[in-house]
Amino acid sequence: MVQDIVDNVPRARHAVVLSADGIPRGSTDDLTGQDVRTISAAMAGMQSLSRATAHFAGLARDRQWIQTVIEFQHGWVFLIGAGQGAYLAAAAEPDVDMEQLSFRMNRLVSRLGNNLTAPPRVTAGDADRTGDASSALRDAEGGGVFLLAELDKAVASVPGALHALLLGADGLPRGASSGIGRNLADTISAAMTGIHAYSRATAPFAGGQQDDEWLQTVIEFEHGWVFLIAAGEGAFLAAAAEHTCDIEEFTVRLGDTMPALTAGSAPRGGRTGDE
Repeated sequence: MVQDIVDNVPRARHAVVLSADGIPRGSTDDLTGQDVRTISAAMAGMQSLSRATAHFAGLARDRQWIQTVIEFQHGWVFLIGAGQGAYLAAAAEPDVDMEQLSFRMNRLVSRLGNNLTAPPRVTAGDADRTGDASSALRDAEGGGVFLLAELDKAVASVPGALHALLLGADGLPRGASSGIGRNLADTISAAMTGIHAYSRATAPFAGGQQDDEWLQTVIEFEHGWVFLIAAGEGAFLAAAAEHTCDIEEFTVRLGDTMPALTAGSAPRGGRTGDE
């Protein structure tokens, strides 16, 4: 059944079914045992960290994770839920028909039947507790991170855009749009550093030989988007938007800020947290 994806979707490369703790449960024929174990471990970490960023995209009551997509110059990696405690990862060439691949992946999840049931949802109670924690992170003492006017302008210019945060090559926050407190910035930076590392580790799965061709990682939730994009010189940008936001336009606006952001390392502006 897993082989169905590569057999019927032109330019699809590989597929792996894994458990939440990174144990392989099935794969296409063209992967070695070591390949399967490596991608299963990376994808298990990716889904866990992806879910941990849900509050960055807003405090809606239903913050169910939908999928994580990793883009390289040489291909794509897709990760979706495949039942409670199980996930399906697939890799494809750059020009794959994404709609067809998505259809086949979701059909496979349905065909796998009762052994891989619907992924767990965040309950209302859990959502409330997470929302309270997120508010506490924003309001905690310690102030905000440095405000970057370029990021603030990019966020304000796109309807539905929420936040943007610049991270250095060391994974530490270098500046942000307004409204991000120091503790929230540190929490998201830690998660994004892990997501960045797991993303790059999947490069061979997508058909590459080196991990320096990573472009971006996009996480989709019921209520919004979180994404991480390369920002040059080892830096990267984390951003969040509502689900109705045109994230293509948002990423273009963020891309336009790159020259100004990477021109110098000195922070500009004031602090973004509530004073």
